Amino acid sequence: MFGRIASRYDVANRILSAGLDLGWRRRLVRRVAQYAPRRLLDLATGSGDVAFALARGLTERPAILGMDFCAPMLVQAEQKRQAATDGRYDSIRFAQGDGLNLPLPDGDFDVVTISFGLRNMADRHRALTEIRRVLRPGGALLVLEFSRPYALLRPFYFLYLKHLLPVIGGWVTGNASAYRYLNDSIETFPGRAGLEQELLAAGFTNVSSESLTGGAVALHQGLA
Repeated sequence: MFGRIASRYDVANRILSAGLDLGWRRRLVRRVAQYAPRRLLDLATGSGDVAFALARGLTERPAILGMDFCAPMLVQAEQKRQAATDGRYDSIRFAQGDGLNLPLPDGDFDVVTISFGLRNMADRHRALTEIRRVLRPGGALLVLEFSRPYALLRPFYFLYLKHLLPVIGGWVTGNASAYRYLNDSIETFPGRAGLEQELLAAGFTNVSSESLTGGAVALHQGLA
């Protein structure tokens, strides 16, 4: 499904979020900067937007690995990297890998980020335990993900998800079913408190979260 929309994925994200995704990524980058990582894994990297934002925004210039299960998404990411003139992108490399069975050694990363990808894992607990395995002791996981908006906004939010998002997403990408899936996956995904409990169950400590955009998105963190 993601392979079929890969070539229009970035455009769809800008339109469907009304550009708010740019601010969400900036907030993630500021949080990552607090850990001054030397080695960073961006899991479910997709077309690489988060990896590129991290390379631009972090003064430490960490080595960044962008990993995704979907090969066509990685093709888009690599094309963008090769076309860029920004030398900071030289610190990024992309590789294919399964979030449920990461082809990476134990304790290899200072920080792992995953943005709007944990929701798509077939087994979230297994994915979280794999992430904790590849983090060094005390390393940080940062999860940017859709959440439950505040009660006042909820009716409008779910109206948008159910009725407008598939129409707009289908128009932009030619694949409305992908955006019906997006709606379904958001509706069944736990809210902030539920995901915090899943992080704790996977062995993370110092778990916390903050709401963004009226609660429609949340930024979670935990330490390995």
